[in-house]
Amino acid sequence: MSLPIITIIGRQNVGKSTLFNRIAGRRIAIVSDIPGTTRDRVSINTHWSGNRFDLVDTAGVAGNSNSEILKTEIDLQFTEAVRVADAIIMVVDVMEGVTSGDIDVINIIRKSGKPCVLAVNKVDSPTREIGLNEFYSMAIADPIPISAYHDIGITDLIEKIFELIPKRDQEIYEPNGIRIAIVGRPNVGKSALFNLITDSNRSIVSPMPGTTRDAVDSTFTFQNQSLTFIDTAGLRRRGKTQESLEKYSVIRTFNSIEKSHVAMLVLDITEIATAQDTHIGGFIDQASKAGVIILNKWDLSENMNIDSELLISKVTNTFKFIPGVPILLTSAETGFGVKKIIPSIIRVWKEYSKKVDGSDLSKTLFDAMGEKPIPGSGHRRPKIFNISQTKTAPPTFSLASNNPHLIHFSYRRYLENKIRKMFGFDGSPLVMQFTSKNDE
Repeated sequence: MSLPIITIIGRQNVGKSTLFNRIAGRRIAIVSDIPGTTRDRVSINTHWSGNRFDLVDTAGVAGNSNSEILKTEIDLQFTEAVRVADAIIMVVDVMEGVTSGDIDVINIIRKSGKPCVLAVNKVDSPTREIGLNEFYSMAIADPIPISAYHDIGITDLIEKIFELIPKRDQEIYEPNGIRIAIVGRPNVGKSALFNLITDSNRSIVSPMPGTTRDAVDSTFTFQNQSLTFIDTAGLRRRGKTQESLEKYSVIRTFNSIEKSHVAMLVLDITEIATAQDTHIGGFIDQASKAGVIILNKWDLSENMNIDSELLISKVTNTFKFIPGVPILLTSAETGFGVKKIIPSIIRVWKEYSKKVDGSDLSKTLFDAMGEKPIPGSGHRRPKIFNISQTKTAPPTFSLASNNPHLIHFSYRRYLENKIRKMFGFDGSPLVMQFTSKNDE
């Protein structure tokens, strides 16, 4: 049975994300004093006093958005978050009292019929407790005073919300499965692809670059394989990333890559292999993650006379540091090629988590050294005595040598290529660790 979903809602800048982070126990949603910081729904599987549940943070009702398109999309996200919730925490600000925006939120909750607790935030002094009286007029639930920032009243709030949720059997929490980070520059089509893949509208799709600021997760099963997709904020060129808010989103993107097994790098065929594209690819390589490259907006190729073979060849040469990476042509606009994405991800995941036979591995090493001996001379001539695979995801190999520091990078790469030729590992990094061992 699925876990209960608790959704935090309210108008902009009342402290929803601070409360979300407090309950989750770590900083997940972006927190800022800029109204409207959380644009997408952000969710996490968490627990409190033995009760496991899905906690959802939402964008505030977008009453003052500069873009009518974005305002409509955020409000649609808000309505959908309420629809799927088992219970709702409505957050209001004691310092501002009851506002027209609060009334708008109440009306949405009443129409949904969902159980709700009213969290009056920023009540961190006896003086501010006086302001609670005004919120009884909202007639939706008795107000619970809290301070998300100072961790006041949070336990009472959670205990109250669980009183409202029907008891259900807790599902077995299964942390296993493939985690995929969707990364790329802003406006290359990440969110549109995310929505097509997950069959969900959880991530806002807009022509405005940088619409997704938070990392948004969606987990589902494909052919008995659990997959969790993370739609991340687009990485901008460093010179354009000026606001601290955007800088934090970049950090979140890096963190999403580090938490993933497979990074799905989305490129725009109208502006391919930019410096920022290669920067993101380099980070995937540094983080030792498997990769899949998506060449999106293929629906525009006909008007641009783009040759698919030449395009794929260019991308292959640009991203040589991800050997054998699958490169897919897609169009989020038409759906072309999207069905190939998940099978490609599962394929590279299998390579990423593959364990090879030890005797075959040793034979590959000694055959390679027989074909091309390690360069060197004299008593310090480097030797490699043995090799073993010490872990998977990423595939990691330990090679014992008398003088590992004398084994040149080019020879290390030669051995890696021999291992790849024998065992595959397409789209996956290989970690080669050379350790010291006395010549016996």
